[in-house]
Amino acid sequence: MPIYTGTGDEGDTGLFGNRRVPKDHVRIEAYGTIDELNSLIGLLRAEGLEAPFDTELKVVQDELFELGADLATEGGKASLPRIEPAIERMERWIDASERELAPLHSFVLPGGCRRAALLHVLRTVARRAERRFWHLSRDVGTAPAQHVPPAIGVYLNRLSDLFFSWARRENHRAGVPDVPWTRQ
Repeated sequence: MPIYTGTGDEGDTGLFGNRRVPKDHVRIEAYGTIDELNSLIGLLRAEGLEAPFDTELKVVQDELFELGADLATEGGKASLPRIEPAIERMERWIDASERELAPLHSFVLPGGCRRAALLHVLRTVARRAERRFWHLSRDVGTAPAQHVPPAIGVYLNRLSDLFFSWARRENHRAGVPDVPWTRQ
């Protein structure tokens, strides 16, 4: 069976459940941005990370795949039993990461070592995924058949915080200072 179907050649695509929508539909933008984020995590994982960190990123990739599937399914909420506890787990990961770091006294620019820079890219794409999610949430409103679980938005918000903390942690572990923002 070929990978190409030709069914999207006119600018629309199918959601799970077979409803067709334009390829630039807000739902497609939401789960497409999550897919982009997941791909960028794969890029970071290709850096040859130590086992605990790589394992944590794999957990996040699996969760993002589930979130994307829920957003590709009108009324999808199969990820909720896993996503809601994941929010608390990410908060624990952030707290553990922050314990290694000096308190912030200024804004930090993206950069430092390569891993930190990649984590800053992940942070910004996670923020975009969150914005796309909330746009979708407002767009579908409370229609039960199209509802998107708010916990997904919370998850994405916490994930961007996690990537920020991990970026700072990677710089710290590499002995590279964060890049402070200074007014010119």
